[in-house]
Amino acid sequence: MRWLWTPAWIARHVAMVVLVVSFLGLGWWQISRATAGNSISWGYAVEWPVFAGFVVYVWWREVRLARRSAEATAGSPADAADQAGSTADAPAAGSTPAATTGSRPAVRRPVRVSRVPATAPPAEDSDLAAYNDYLSWLNANPGARPGDYPG
Repeated sequence: MRWLWTPAWIARHVAMVVLVVSFLGLGWWQISRATAGNSISWGYAVEWPVFAGFVVYVWWREVRLARRSAEATAGSPADAADQAGSTADAPAAGSTPAATTGSRPAVRRPVRVSRVPATAPPAEDSDLAAYNDYLSWLNANPGARPGDYPG
């Protein structure tokens, strides 16, 4: 639990408390405005506590994620060697390693794809060629209207 009291985590805890107190205070302020006759404040009176709940959810999720990663790194290499030495748990020879380690996917080597040049040039599209001729004629005759095109 020491990792929860590092300077970065203390800043996260303080930010969470400040945000939750602020959001709940803004919710209370909107309730007081709504009871005074501002009908749109009823929606904000519900919205601010939802924001506070979201901040608590994100903070709790980050704490759990950090705890899991701390537990994963806390395992000693001797424990891993004991588990790998067991014949019942050992993978078969020649099998591929697991695609995941823990709950995260493992990083794999990128796949290289060789590019093969095309053997034949692409066939010319007659409609595309006519359109390109039309555009080049319009570019050569800047004062002409599209209806003046002779083609």
